[in-house]
Amino acid sequence: MEMETERRRQKRRRFTYYMQVLDASTLQLIGHLADISLLGIRVDSDKPLPVNASYKLRIDLTSDLSNKTYMILNGRSKWCELDKFEPNSYNVGFEVNTQSREDAAIFQRMYEQYGVEIRH
Repeated sequence: MEMETERRRQKRRRFTYYMQVLDASTLQLIGHLADISLLGIRVDSDKPLPVNASYKLRIDLTSDLSNKTYMILNGRSKWCELDKFEPNSYNVGFEVNTQSREDAAIFQRMYEQYGVEIRH
């Protein structure tokens, strides 16, 4: 349980750029990036996703983040709940791992460039 609370202390930032998150194997839209921490992302989805499922998440990149056009993250859905404000929309939390050092640097840039600190 200690590790779970440790994770939640990771600073989350609201994501300010409209970025799609796709299932890398099917190229089906999973949702849109809503917030980001150094350990995970929250995605707004129009359908509920099973918890504790593994995904290969594809995120198309902008040229200011990388000269690559997209990256693939290993993701595990940790929670899924109905959005409080948007009917028929779900918030899904993913724990993510990058597949390479280059992708880890790109993910860090996403966090820094497009993430805005959440004020409580």
